[in-house]
Amino acid sequence: MLNKLKRTTKNKKAKLVGRGGTRGKTSGRGTKGQKARAGHKIRPHIRDIIKKYPKLRGRGKNINKAFVVKPAVVNLLVLEKNFNKGDVVTPSVLFTKGLITRNKGVLPQVKILATGEITKALEIFDCIASGVAKTKIEKAGGKVNGIA
Repeated sequence: MLNKLKRTTKNKKAKLVGRGGTRGKTSGRGTKGQKARAGHKIRPHIRDIIKKYPKLRGRGKNINKAFVVKPAVVNLLVLEKNFNKGDVVTPSVLFTKGLITRNKGVLPQVKILATGEITKALEIFDCIASGVAKTKIEKAGGKVNGIA
C-alpha cells in the first residue's frame, strides 16, 4: 500500500564543519577580511581626515586665537567727525556713539591712531594713543591722559 511505504536508506544530514556552533564555515561573518576577524574595529572615516591635518603641539583647538586681546582702533578722523571742541572721550562714550563694539559683553581697550587730522581740543581718558596721534591731539590743544 502506498501509504505504508518506507525508505530503505536514512536521509543524509548536511555536513558539519568543525569550527564550533551550528553556523558552519564562515559562521555568519561573510567571507574574508577585517570584518570577518574576531574583535575587529574599523576606524571611523572622519578620524582618518583628522589624522591628516598638520599638528602644532601645545595650543589645541584654540591654535588660531591670539593670546593678547587686541584693542579697538579709533582714528583721529573719526574723533574729528563725531566730537565737539572740549568733549571728553572715553571707551564708554565711544561705545554709546557706536564707534566701537563690545567684545564678549566687555568694553575693549581703545587705541587711538593718527590717521587723519584733528583740529578740536579733546580730552581723552582710559585710551591708549600712538605717539603720532598723541602729538597731533596735543597740537590741537587737547589732552591725552592714557589709562586711568
